[in-house]
Amino acid sequence: MPRRARLDATGALHHIMVRGIDKANIFRDAEDKTRFLERLGQNVQGSKCSIYAWVLMDNHVHLLFRSGKDGISAVMRKLLTWYAQYFNRKHSRKGHLFENRYKSILCDEDNYLLALVRYIHLNPIRAKVIEAMEALDRYPWTGHRVIIGKAKYEWMDTEIVLAQFGGTKRKAISEYRRFMQDGMDHGHDPQYSGGGLVRSLGGWSNVCAMRRKGQKEEVDERILGSGDFVHQVIKEAEEKSLRQMKLRRSGLTLIKIIEQECKNREITRKELESGSRRTEVSLARAEIARRGMKEIGLPAAEIARHLGVATSSITRAVEKMGNRTITQRK
Repeated sequence: MPRRARLDATGALHHIMVRGIDKANIFRDAEDKTRFLERLGQNVQGSKCSIYAWVLMDNHVHLLFRSGKDGISAVMRKLLTWYAQYFNRKHSRKGHLFENRYKSILCDEDNYLLALVRYIHLNPIRAKVIEAMEALDRYPWTGHRVIIGKAKYEWMDTEIVLAQFGGTKRKAISEYRRFMQDGMDHGHDPQYSGGGLVRSLGGWSNVCAMRRKGQKEEVDERILGSGDFVHQVIKEAEEKSLRQMKLRRSGLTLIKIIEQECKNREITRKELESGSRRTEVSLARAEIARRGMKEIGLPAAEIARHLGVATSSITRAVEKMGNRTITQRK
C-alpha cells in the first residue's frame, strides 16, 4: 500500500517522532545529542518554526512542532540528512540511521497542546531513565528544563505553554510543574502516537461509547483531534489536492513548467541542468521548483531529478525565494 501524503500547512501543530532503524540508538553520547539540538535550533530559526516540547531518548526523538513558512518536510529533511551524515562519519558506520521516514501527526491545538507537552516531557520517567520530578527538572535532554527556566534555547517557544497557566511567570511555572506532577502516574497513552481511531475520538472509552450508540466518526491515523477537526483537515487537504489535480488534468506537467520558465528567462534547458549559478538560471530553477511543488504537488526529489541537481539544491532554492514573488520576463 502506498504511503499516504503528509498533512501540513503553515501554522499547523505536529507531534513528530523519529526512531532509529531496528530500534538502534541514534545517540551514543552527550555530544551527539548536543549537535542534534544545535542543528535543530538552526533549522527552526531559519524557517520561522516553533518548538513547544522535545525529548531526546537514546533511540528516538519526540518534537511538538508548529510549521513555519516552509512546512515540516523541508526542516526535517535537512535536519535528519545532516545528522545521519554526522553520526555515520563520527562513529565510522554506513547505511540508514533512521527507521523509514519520520512520523508526523497533525494535532488539534486547542484540545491537545498541553497534553502533548506533558506526554513528551515525561518520556524519560515512563522509560525509567529517571524516577522523579526533581530529576526531570535537572535532566538535560528535554524541553522541560527550558519551560521552568533552568536552561535556555532561543529556538524554543515557552511563552505559549506558560500562557496556558496564566498569572505571573513564577506562578505559571509553578502551575505547569504541578500539571506535570499530576501526569506522573499516567502510563503510555497510544492516542498521542498511534491508533488513528482512538486518537480521533479522544480515547478508547469514547470509541466504545460511540460504537454502542451506533455512531460513526471520521478518523485518520495522521491526525489527533475530534471527528470535526479530522473532517476539516481532510477537507482542506482534498481541496488543495483537487486544485493540483485540475492543473495536471489540464495538461500541466513539470516538463511544460520547465519549458515555460526557460522561455520566460531566455535560457536553454542545457544551461538549466548545468548547475550554473547565474542569477537568471538560479531564479528559473527556484520558480520551477515552487510551481512544481505548489501547482502539481511534486516532491523536491522528483523535481531535482528533472533538473539534474541534488534535492538539497532544490529545497535551498525555494527557501531563498521566501515569500518574494519572482517577476517573470514577458
